[in-house]
Amino acid sequence: MAVGKEIRGKIKSVENTKKITKAMEMVAASKMRKAQERMRAARPYSDKIRNITANLSLANPEYKSPYMRQGGNAKKVGFIVVTTDKGLCGGLNTNILRAVTAKMRELQAEGTSVEAVAIGMTSPQQVYHEL
Repeated sequence: MAVGKEIRGKIKSVENTKKITKAMEMVAASKMRKAQERMRAARPYSDKIRNITANLSLANPEYKSPYMRQGGNAKKVGFIVVTTDKGLCGGLNTNILRAVTAKMRELQAEGTSVEAVAIGMTSPQQVYHEL
């Protein structure tokens, strides 16, 4: 008889876990919908900013900013690394840091001095681990 009681207890435990998991899934889906709605609402703003910056870059063709040159032999290169602040994006952050690290190593191998600044919730341990 004790075996049957244990089995019923385990079944009840699994059912409770299933209910909790379902509730967490519903909360996550709701948060995702809200984030997607905010993203869609911000899209016209980002499109306008993109158009303005494109037009500004073509406004005075005689002037070439030294920061916008292509090629050349730069002695020092800087990276602004933007990572995500939202949870469950560890893979994205890791891939961003891996790509930046690879580029930094490539530039350092060529003898260029490289610095990086991270923006976002990436932990310093993760950044130093990648470097």
